Order: sequence, then C-alpha cells, then structure tokens
Amino acid sequence: MTTASEPALSVRQVLSLDRVLAGEPEVVAGAGQLDRPVRWVHVAEAPDVGVMLTGGEMVLTTGVLLAGNEEAQAEYIRSLYRAEAAAVVLGLGRAFPTPPDVMRRAAERCGLPMVVLHRPFPFAELTEEVQSRLVRRKFAAVSLSEAVRTALTGLITAGAPLQRLLDEIAQHAGCPLVVTNLAHRVLATAGERPAVDDVLRDWERISRQAGGSEGDGWVRAELGGRGELWGRIVLCGYRGDTATGRLLADRAAEALVLHRMLGGSAHSWEEQSAQGLLTDLLSGVVPARQLLPRARAAGLPVNRRTFVPLVVREGDPARIDRVLRMLGLPGLVAELAEGATAVLLSLARDQDAAALTTHFANRLRSESGVRGTVVAAAEARTTWEDVPGGLREARHVADAVAQSAPGLERPAVVRLRDVHLRGLIRLLRDDPHVQAFAERELDGLLNGDRHAEQDLLPVLRTYLATGRNKSHTAQLHHVSRPALYRRLEAIQARLGADLDDFEQAASVHIALLAHDAQQS
Repeated sequence: MTTASEPALSVRQVLSLDRVLAGEPEVVAGAGQLDRPVRWVHVAEAPDVGVMLTGGEMVLTTGVLLAGNEEAQAEYIRSLYRAEAAAVVLGLGRAFPTPPDVMRRAAERCGLPMVVLHRPFPFAELTEEVQSRLVRRKFAAVSLSEAVRTALTGLITAGAPLQRLLDEIAQHAGCPLVVTNLAHRVLATAGERPAVDDVLRDWERISRQAGGSEGDGWVRAELGGRGELWGRIVLCGYRGDTATGRLLADRAAEALVLHRMLGGSAHSWEEQSAQGLLTDLLSGVVPARQLLPRARAAGLPVNRRTFVPLVVREGDPARIDRVLRMLGLPGLVAELAEGATAVLLSLARDQDAAALTTHFANRLRSESGVRGTVVAAAEARTTWEDVPGGLREARHVADAVAQSAPGLERPAVVRLRDVHLRGLIRLLRDDPHVQAFAERELDGLLNGDRHAEQDLLPVLRTYLATGRNKSHTAQLHHVSRPALYRRLEAIQARLGADLDDFEQAASVHIALLAHDAQQS
C-alpha cells in the first residue's frame, strides 16, 4: 500500500507523459479515480497478478492470457482491486483489438481506472520513464526534508522566535501555513499576506470542512508530545505531491514541538498570537480591515459587536486572562512594553459596556491584590475600523495616569476625561515649544543637581498633584510639616517662583507635566 513517505505520481500525471501519449491512451473506466497515486509500474500477464502486488502499482498488460475467458477477465480486474492497484493499462492488439466489455464493466464497478492504448507501445519505455521519475521525486523529497530540518534546527539553536521558524517553513512550502490549537483557533500564520488573508477569511468553516482528510493541497501534521496532542500545523494549498507535503509538514511539526519544549508552555503561542494582533492594531501600520480575518480566526467574535479597548498597568497578563474567562467576557490579552497590557473586549450590542468594564476592573483589582493596578479604557467602538484609535486612546490614558502622583484616588476605570490637563500635555510632549517651556520653568531643579532631582522634584510633583495640600503631601512623603516647609522653600528658591501664587504654580505644574511626559 502506498505510504505518505513515498512520493508518487498520479495516474493522471502518468497518462500525460509524452511516451504514453504516443500510445493514444483512452480511459474506459474509473475516470473519477485518476488522481490515485502510482508508486510503481509493473508489467504482468499472469491472471493471478494480484497476489504479487503490494498496492499503488500501475499494471501494464496485453491480456494475452485472458483472451477468450470472460470469467478470468473479470477476476483479473477484481484481484487488482483487492490488491489496491492504482490502475490497469491494456495494450490493444492481437489479444484484444477493442476494449473488452467484461473488463471495462468490472473496472467501473470497482472504481479501478482502466486505460487502453490504441497504438503499439513498448512497455519497457513506460516503466523506465515512470521509475526514473519516481526515484527522482523520492530523492528530491528526501533532500527537501533534510534541508528543512537543517534550517529549522539552526534557527532553534540560535534562539529564533516562533514566527521566524514559520516563515522559513512557508518559504520551503510555497504556500500559506496555519498553526492552530485543537479547537481550530489560529495561533500563528506565515506566507504571503494576501494568500494568508484568503485562507483566514472563512477559516472556521473551511478548516472544519476539510476535517482530517487531505486534499486540494491541505496537508496537516499533529503537534504534541508525551501522548498529548495540543495543536496542528496545516499547509494550505500546497502545490507539490501529497507525500512530499507530508514530509515537509512532519519536519515542521518536529521543529515546532522542539521549539515549544525549549521555549515554554503551549499557552505562550496563544499569547504571542494575541500580542501580534493587538500590536499591529495599535501601530496602525496594517489597516484594521486587513486584520479582521486574523481576529476572527483567533476566536474573537467580530460580527455586530461592541469593542472596548483597554490598557491595564501593573496587572499580570495571565491573571487578566483568567478574570476574563471567569466573567465569561470574550477578549484578547497581550502584554505590551513597560508593564502595560492591552485588552480588547468584544461584547454583544445589547450588553452594558460601561457596567461590564467597571465590573471587570473591580474584579481584577480584588483578584490581583495590587492597589496600583490601573485600568484605562477608551470609549466603546461599534465598528472594527475604530478599534486601533481606541487602543491608542486607552494607551494614552494609561500612560498619563502612570505619570501622576502616587497615592491619589482614581475611579475603577480611568477614561480620557479623567486625565484632564495631564492627558493634553502628553499629546503635546513632542512639541519643541512645550519642551523649551518645561526646561526653562524647571531649570533650577534640572541643572544636574542629583539632590534636587531625587528629593525636591518628587515633593514638588506630589504637592502640585494634590492641589497644593501641604498636609496630604507631608503624609504621602512620610515627613513632618516643618520638614516639608523647608523643602518647599528650597524648591521656590531654586525655581524663582512663588507657589502660593496660582498662576505661577499653574505654570510650574504644566512644565512638570511636560517634563514627566517627555521622560516617559
């Protein structure tokens, strides 16, 4: 029987060879089975040839020993079918000047391709041609397999990320590839972006429709180890023969399993998938509509939904994901830089987005036990194209809150309206005029004096953030009021400003906000 590791030609491919075409081949039965693989070509005249076959052979015969015996002709076809032969080719001539009806009907009933040659044909030429092509195919498949294994092993040894391995596999395969978990959720993709998007556009349907069978270039391999499966890699639309595709998919699966063993838990791939998607949404480099298939394939509901973009600071991504699951809120979670985690909630249109977001924030704080956890939210979006702007808004709010004085009370969910002047200054932080203003106003504290920057600047920041409340400032810095007064006097002397004057205090406050925004 033909195995996946033995590259084969199909019956159709053999019939298209020039040497075969010279014999004027005609398919008289089993025309729907011409894609059967041909593992070998066997010339046989014996009526009991079936016992000599192991499967996948194309049998060539003149039928000289079958002429005049219809029962032998029918049994000949049945024996080939039982032996799982790929096809039978009958050379017309002295024994059979025309296609024999008994053999044709038997082949049609069995679904065995039967081909007749109308012109005399040296069978030796056909066997030589097919065998040499099969040997070349097998050698090429093994060479490709080893080249892929060597390349992937080198990448793993060098510590390459998962995406780099997938890009290498896709380059060798020449088609898109998809890595999924057992629920068909897409964890990673590689290949030409338009082709990948075409595959993902209706991924849920086509992935389940393809099922476990391989056809139309869909070649898959299981991912797992120690008796446990946890994913699949799928070559989508592979144009080579299935056997070579199987070798390639198996080599890829070996490498991905090794990469997982060396790199951590399987859940990290889900995290990487969400991180890549949310990072692309945040950056705006890729249009949101092009990322929609990826979001849908990753399991995020996207049709007629309300999207709530969030950025959480001082929150563990694993705990955030756990709270979402606990509350039954569909969403993606991805760790960003500097202690920030992006969250994209997908809610039904009839759900109260504000109430659910607040509930999530309160539950997260109670679960984490970290008082400084900040949940920043943008206004809910009802169209996918508005999600990138919402994520950037939430990131902006979270960054603004991160620069505020510690110990201040905040709402459960911080929004743009809650960051006031601080939020505006962050938006303007790259303006040269704003930068020059901040340097000029704070020059007395930013002239290289480490004492001023380490001791006086934090006191000034807290004093202004608390609305110039001396008692609260002293409490937050754990100093006595006389000690605080001395520090405030030192600050005013260095700045040349009177902090009891509202306008001067406001000017210094704006400068300090601009300085903090630039430092972040």
